[in-house]
Amino acid sequence: MDITLKYYQENAQEFYDSTVNADLSEHYERFLKHIPEHGKILDFGCGSGRDSRAFLQKGYFVEAIDGSSELCRLASEYCGIQVKCMDFMDLNEKDKYDGIWACASILHISKEKMPSLLIKMGEAVVGGGVIYISYKLGDFEGERNGRFFLDVTSNAFRDILGYTAELIIIEEWFTDDVRPEKQSKWYNVILKKVQ
Repeated sequence: MDITLKYYQENAQEFYDSTVNADLSEHYERFLKHIPEHGKILDFGCGSGRDSRAFLQKGYFVEAIDGSSELCRLASEYCGIQVKCMDFMDLNEKDKYDGIWACASILHISKEKMPSLLIKMGEAVVGGGVIYISYKLGDFEGERNGRFFLDVTSNAFRDILGYTAELIIIEEWFTDDVRPEKQSKWYNVILKKVQ
């Protein structure tokens, strides 16, 4: 078990408690305007299940995954759907989702693996589908606070995305952490699969 997964297994309840009430409504609006009514969304690294629950309440069809079986259990209870426990790199769907929501999740994947993961994510969405991703803003890669993190800048992310011809950036923005006790700055991006 890698350090990040071990962290979430051992700190699942604490992480759930600290994130489940975070207000991401502005981010939802930016993402959901690209998703058809009752569209299909993959919550890719759902953590507490907060975002899955919000999308379900708005009438979308949601599938959710996470790598931590403990977080999957807590999220399933919270959002009312069965959250699948799986590794990000095991995503193997074709033209299935109208959108993928990867909020503060794939920032645990190394820069080396990111191009192949983005290709998998691009294959999993339908033509014209969108992918939301958020990273901590910066140029750090490595272990921090018991987990592996890849921080990016806009330019660094564009370099990574260069390997993925079918995905284009349609929106990007920078935000402060929505949790008042945190000081992080975030890079948010929405990608579209060109048809």
